[in-house]
Amino acid sequence: MTEATLEKGKAVGDIVTNFDLNDEQKMIRDMIRDFALKEVEPIAIELDEKAEYPKAAMDKLAQLGILGMTVPLEYGGGGMGYLSFALVVEELSRVCASTGISVAAAMGLGIAPILMNGTEEQKKEWLPKLATGEYLGAFGLTEPGAGSDSGATATTATLDGDEWVINGRKQFITNATYAGLVTITARTDPSSKRSQGISAIVVPTNAPGYSLGTKENKLGIRASDTRELIFEDCRVPAANLLGEKDTGFPTFMKTLEGGRISIGAMALGIAQGSLDKAAVYAQEREQFGQPISKFQSIGNKLADMATEIQAARHLVYHAARLRDAGLPFGKEASMGKLFASEVASRCASHAIQIHGGYGYSREYHVERYYRDAKLCEIGEGTSEIQRIVIARSVLEEYQI
Repeated sequence: MTEATLEKGKAVGDIVTNFDLNDEQKMIRDMIRDFALKEVEPIAIELDEKAEYPKAAMDKLAQLGILGMTVPLEYGGGGMGYLSFALVVEELSRVCASTGISVAAAMGLGIAPILMNGTEEQKKEWLPKLATGEYLGAFGLTEPGAGSDSGATATTATLDGDEWVINGRKQFITNATYAGLVTITARTDPSSKRSQGISAIVVPTNAPGYSLGTKENKLGIRASDTRELIFEDCRVPAANLLGEKDTGFPTFMKTLEGGRISIGAMALGIAQGSLDKAAVYAQEREQFGQPISKFQSIGNKLADMATEIQAARHLVYHAARLRDAGLPFGKEASMGKLFASEVASRCASHAIQIHGGYGYSREYHVERYYRDAKLCEIGEGTSEIQRIVIARSVLEEYQI
């Protein structure tokens, strides 16, 4: 794309993303949009091809204070809200969802459990390093035999004196290679059933018995770091227990609620990026003697994309605002994540169709958006799980 078409794409986005943001939120959005266009988009295709982690961009985001923006000021963070965080993820994902999810996982999953359930000592020990980007945090819930059924956690942690001894495996862990710590679920009461008897434990990645497994070769989000974690008699201090023993499962479910806002924001970015590219291309590409944007079938696709993106943005931003206000947001987070993720897949598909044969080529960004969008319907709970969560909440409201 030329610089001129990039500017046109930016103008379109400005119209549809204000939604009464305050001055700080607008500043964050505009700063990250500019950063994404200049620092991330030019190398996004190359990083995807090589499955190479966007370390340079992540380092610069850390220097800008973005990786600690949701951490309170007293722990070295920016003290900003979740909507500002969602804006960052959305704008990064608009050009590179791999960068977007790397930031989303670092804050929404790596930092959030410690913020919610950490003791004052734990917060003082870990949050400053996470806030500055000295290292990233990661989140270890999924296992080979425990995906959507996370209550089937098989990893165990046994107390031996003043240490936990951990054995098991975690799978599909984002940022694993670059994490300084990972908060995991482990079964601390072997006699318990299902989600009972599971605890949350913070594991420094330099702990003895901790190692990285296979790097995943993925369909999409290829530049994000995704690996297996292996625990073989891994020892960490007993003080690394996060919250009360055997109560880790609710902590992780609450963490996932917030994570769904960030995945919804990532999906928004993919959808908006798809529209950005499709609307510009439709005006540049001529067939039958005129730009293809003049054909009603193309205009209909653009109209559907813009309408669905606007609706999805309202849902995701609303969930973020509820969280910032300290109000219940679980149902709304699931609604936003569900709708935005399915919108992202539809928009990416439309964008490829508008590009025609060129859309199928890796020289253009839209085929990458198409592959990346699918993760949004799987990560932080599949679309099927979101519908279960939403239906359960609705039935509670109408309980007879």
